[in-house]
Amino acid sequence: MSQPAVAAQPAAPEDHPYGPYLTLDRQHWAALAAARPDNLDAVTLRRLRGIGDPTDAAEVREVYLPLTDLLSLYTERTGALFASSHDFLGLTGQRTPFVIGVAGSVAVGKSTTSRLLKELLSRLPSKPRVDLVTTDGFLFPNAQLAELGLLERKGYPESYDRHRLLRFVMDVKSGAPTVTAPVYSHLIYDIVPDQVVTVSQPDILIVEGLNVLQPARRRANGSTGLAVSDFFDFSVYVDAADDDIRSWYIARFLQLWETAFRDPLSYFVRFSELSREEATAQAGSIWDAINGPNLDLNIRPTRGRATAILRKGTDHQVSWVRIRKV
Repeated sequence: MSQPAVAAQPAAPEDHPYGPYLTLDRQHWAALAAARPDNLDAVTLRRLRGIGDPTDAAEVREVYLPLTDLLSLYTERTGALFASSHDFLGLTGQRTPFVIGVAGSVAVGKSTTSRLLKELLSRLPSKPRVDLVTTDGFLFPNAQLAELGLLERKGYPESYDRHRLLRFVMDVKSGAPTVTAPVYSHLIYDIVPDQVVTVSQPDILIVEGLNVLQPARRRANGSTGLAVSDFFDFSVYVDAADDDIRSWYIARFLQLWETAFRDPLSYFVRFSELSREEATAQAGSIWDAINGPNLDLNIRPTRGRATAILRKGTDHQVSWVRIRKV
């Protein structure tokens, strides 16, 4: 079955510094999907969506199925290159996992994107084993952040155990039989002691986090080391306008204020005593002091390192997609 012609648009001038991209609007991107059924039922979709995320069946069909098909091509071609290069070099060994990075701001919907990709990729005809790990588990524990004076900068690059995160991704990518990662609880807002998530040679690993596209840091002697993103085979940046993300953050905060914050075990239980007006003001203050500056200083500057950029409109729906050409 032939595909409709796709009209490509040049990258907007303000994005030229971020590299050459092919830009496709929603209609043209949706036309790239393979002619296969979207089999995510309503219950599954509700389970995969984040708090307040309105992603619906149309979004899955028109945005995430084409992205899944593109990722399928990447995994197949990467596997073929692995086999050919090993034959050429006279090497043997099992193919190592295909690693996908998903980045973006707090409240932009990157967790929903990651969970949808995990579900859809696992349903490909080849039935790959897909694991998802978030970098929240690699945050330093709150006690250590407090000692370092970083508790109010949680989510900034320096608040993560970057060495441990890098080692985790390197071990997975190198084919280690079993690799473990720490577990983070959003309820207690901290690392859960003595709990780990285990990754055992998946076909595909998705690594989701605010700063996963950060470049390698420069050492004191002027040299640079490795970055987590050096081990990605494909990466996705979920993007939106500042004002939209700020409003989504406040809306999510209010939903948590009505639900999770009222749990006596919640780190944020003190916020449950606020009035709705006070909770709204508190959310805006947190965004303006922490999450907004982190987005401006650390997260958005990595956008141009992504293979694909999903740009959302005010309605939280993806309006266009950019794919890196080189």
